[in-house]
Amino acid sequence: MLLAGLLLSACGGGYRPAPVHDRSIDRQRPVVDNAGRAPVRSDHYTVSRGDTLYSIAFRYNLNYLDLAEWNGIGEPYTIYPGQRLGLTRTAGGYSATNSGLQTIPARQPGRQSPRQLPPTPSTGSGNAANTTSGNTSSRTTTRPARPAAPPASKPPVTASAATTRNSSGIQWLWPVAGGRVNRSFVAGENSRQGLDIGGSPGQPIVAAAAGTVVYSGPGLTGYAELIIIKHNEELLSAYGHNRRRLVQEGESVNPGQQIAELGRSPRGEDELHFQIRRLGKPQNPQNYLPKR
Repeated sequence: MLLAGLLLSACGGGYRPAPVHDRSIDRQRPVVDNAGRAPVRSDHYTVSRGDTLYSIAFRYNLNYLDLAEWNGIGEPYTIYPGQRLGLTRTAGGYSATNSGLQTIPARQPGRQSPRQLPPTPSTGSGNAANTTSGNTSSRTTTRPARPAAPPASKPPVTASAATTRNSSGIQWLWPVAGGRVNRSFVAGENSRQGLDIGGSPGQPIVAAAAGTVVYSGPGLTGYAELIIIKHNEELLSAYGHNRRRLVQEGESVNPGQQIAELGRSPRGEDELHFQIRRLGKPQNPQNYLPKR
């Protein structure tokens, strides 16, 4: 009895209440954690501050257009902390609810915000602020219209005809100059849904193709400082384990434009984790990038 009492006392002494945005029973694990394990999937997800529709879709290998349609969310895809999203067609229909846990909206991917709050703390990220807005998106039961191609606003840095490859109508280049592939893509293996590309600490990470930044933050466990770029309605690229992010959500980027600095992966390697996703599903990046 005395031993049991001491054990109960020790357990109780270390308890800390969870933050407000993590209290929902629907809060889920990311697509891949540091051990390469797949998430325990339920039919719903509760939005936390810093989420975007794109980052949630990325977390669960979903097409962001499907996620928007299932939950009746129209452009610009505004979501709110505490909002309950269905992760399947039959589980949708919760987009209009807001639990009241927080009253500020989550970030709106793809457009600049009229006001800003202090950035969410992130390791080594000095330039990418987290923005919020009070605008509310229209709710619709149909698939959102095809977005316009992002305007070119900055000159490319390293792209050239000799280092690019046209695939799916997009000019692609390697996001790390001269980087070696430490680990290749393996279909169906959760910890290898992209390429781990080695390099030097702080080496420039560049956009692999023209597009719009739809997520820039530290919100997905296993990816550390993560950037997601939308290239068209079907294709996204993702850049994980950055030491520092240099672009914000809503920013248009050109191929070869520096977007981050290379960091260290959970495996202890100086490398970039790079993914390409089509309609939410991981693709082998080497089917898109120039041959080496």
